[in-house]
Amino acid sequence: MKKNYKELLSSITTFVFDVDGVFTDGTVLITTDGELLRKMSVKDGYALKTAITKGYNVCIITGGTNQGVKERLKGLGVTDFYMGAHHKQEPLEEYMDIHDIDPKTVLYMGDDMPDIPPMKMVALAASPQNAVAEVKAISDYVSHKNGGDGCVRDVIEQVLKVRGDWNDNFSAKND
Repeated sequence: MKKNYKELLSSITTFVFDVDGVFTDGTVLITTDGELLRKMSVKDGYALKTAITKGYNVCIITGGTNQGVKERLKGLGVTDFYMGAHHKQEPLEEYMDIHDIDPKTVLYMGDDMPDIPPMKMVALAASPQNAVAEVKAISDYVSHKNGGDGCVRDVIEQVLKVRGDWNDNFSAKND
């Protein structure tokens, strides 16, 4: 029986994300020089930066090795990366061990087959709307947003709102 994800939101203090298919739509554009290009949502970036500013742990575990992706996420405040990780369970175990993180406080969002083992290790497994069927089947929460189109913001905003950490009261003096 699947867990009720809404009951788990208040216990989340750590976000772990895949990149391709989660922060991106999974499309890779290839230039004539062989450079691989991706696009990311600034709305996801805003939520990510907000979570980090509020003291949440954020870790990226991706099979990709694109330095541009890493620089973008570093610019938002992410410091924990596992790149070139095709077996994602081991990096997740290492990350939780190094930082003494209880799996009951972790949300993992992934979209494809390599994400299934780590998704089974955490309190809240989430996926974008356009994740593969096998991932959606084991997800406690399937976002109404696709990868690259706000699914990261969707899960972060839900957690932060439940925990009283989402600042949606912006006024002119905050600009």
